[in-house]
Amino acid sequence: MTSVDVRLINGIALAFEGDAVYSYYIRRHLIFQGQTKPSQLHHRSTRYVSARAQAQLIQAMLDQGLLTEEEIAYYKRGRNTKSHTKAKNADVITYRMSTGFEAVMGYLDMTDQKQRLEELIAWCINYVEQKKQRVM
Repeated sequence: MTSVDVRLINGIALAFEGDAVYSYYIRRHLIFQGQTKPSQLHHRSTRYVSARAQAQLIQAMLDQGLLTEEEIAYYKRGRNTKSHTKAKNADVITYRMSTGFEAVMGYLDMTDQKQRLEELIAWCINYVEQKKQRVM
């Protein structure tokens, strides 16, 4: 693989990578929980991977001080990048926060910070599942 300085990659490209990586981990989590029907997988995954869910997750991470200064900088880079697309089911602020969330995931993946990436994803899974239990 060609060596690229991640600091030079724009926020949308980092978010593109982060979306794929985060979705992969969520899909594996759901399958390992016994979800195998495609319709169930899609429906349940939206609790974790929708723009709304990701915006809530990143806000909770910020509120709880979970992110490093560098991760916050990559969040802001993704959030503030002008996108030529818009979300189907989210307002602009939610969509941008979600893009920032994905940029953090992409940054961690592309800098081979797998342990930190998995730590934050595990936190996200736990957060979503605890929230689901409070609603029930």
